[in-house]
Amino acid sequence: MLNITNNSPMLTTNPFKSFWWAGYECTDQLNCFGNRVDFLPLTGHLDLLKEDYEHLGMFNVRTVREGIRWSQVEKTAYQYDWRMVEHMLTEGHRQGIQQVWDLCHFGYPDDLTPLHPMFARRFAALCRAFVRFYRDRYPDDTLIVTPINEVSFMSWLGGDACGTSPYCTKQGWEVKVGLMRAYIEGVAAMREIDPTVRILTTEPLVQIVPPLNATQQQIIDAAIADENQFQSVDMLAGYLSPELGGSPDYLDILGFNYYYNNQWVLGNLNFLPWNDPIPDPRWVPFRQLLGKAYHRYNRPIVLTETSHPGIDRPQWIDMIGRECAAVVQAGVPLWGVCIYPIIDRPDWDHLDHWHRSGLWDADLSTTPPGRVLAVPYADAFLQAQRVVAGAQPEPVPFL
Repeated sequence: MLNITNNSPMLTTNPFKSFWWAGYECTDQLNCFGNRVDFLPLTGHLDLLKEDYEHLGMFNVRTVREGIRWSQVEKTAYQYDWRMVEHMLTEGHRQGIQQVWDLCHFGYPDDLTPLHPMFARRFAALCRAFVRFYRDRYPDDTLIVTPINEVSFMSWLGGDACGTSPYCTKQGWEVKVGLMRAYIEGVAAMREIDPTVRILTTEPLVQIVPPLNATQQQIIDAAIADENQFQSVDMLAGYLSPELGGSPDYLDILGFNYYYNNQWVLGNLNFLPWNDPIPDPRWVPFRQLLGKAYHRYNRPIVLTETSHPGIDRPQWIDMIGRECAAVVQAGVPLWGVCIYPIIDRPDWDHLDHWHRSGLWDADLSTTPPGRVLAVPYADAFLQAQRVVAGAQPEPVPFL
């Protein structure tokens, strides 16, 4: 088990404006049919940016996750169009909304895949260009960047499941190496220009278990698969595949994404139910998974994505609130929780199917889609905020 200690002021200072965040789905990937999906316009967020940010006030949310959409910014190699990013930055600053930026959420320019020999070089150049663009406008802001979102998931989807570029099977490790080489070179490039850039990783937090009455080999295989969820962060730290150039200095704020289907049985699609009156004996409470991740790296953590589709949204956020309160009470530096997506989104592959997973549902009778507050979910969210606030220590008055 890794346990890295670093007490530098930057690593111990919470840079976020609010504990609760809003995440706007910014996927711009090629889907399983080879079609480009671009969710910021599809969900109406680009058109309704001002209103979307204003709506956050009723929940005291001041921090958001946004994405630059690499495929739209760099349509020609090494030529960058920042106009839409600048529009988003301007509105965020006007309303006092802190934006945490994904440089590569899900999606790459048309001429690149993680297996392309120039992928890492192109991504590092994008990172340099973004930091220069940002600092030219806001030299004194705290800049928080997620270089590449969910490397573990994308390496499986594109390298093993043929679900996106590069549409491979049995190439998950190679895709992961390609993504992490770019990630590490991107962090190095940003830190050369601006050593104060904060790096927020965002990886799935999962629990993979053997079947009931498992053989010894099934138990071993499940343990190996479960351990592999940390490969990407281990690469970033330089503890796995050190030839990629990773370093413990690149571990800053560790984000983990957690959904209802993040615990499953190895070898099949059976997800462990999260809300059964009598839980599956293999089910692990979220507080334990989050504690395990924290103690592995000894860095501040954030729940960077969580939500649930449909009618179970209130019960899910109630559970998340209770579990996060327990983590805070245990003394773990949990710096934030991001509702993702905050606005409903369609399926990547079947765009006529909307998940009904947002705090606001989409009114598809208008263009762009309107916003309909999911009231039971909103009420449960406010209660979850109160539960976590009750677990946080009282601020010490300045004397």
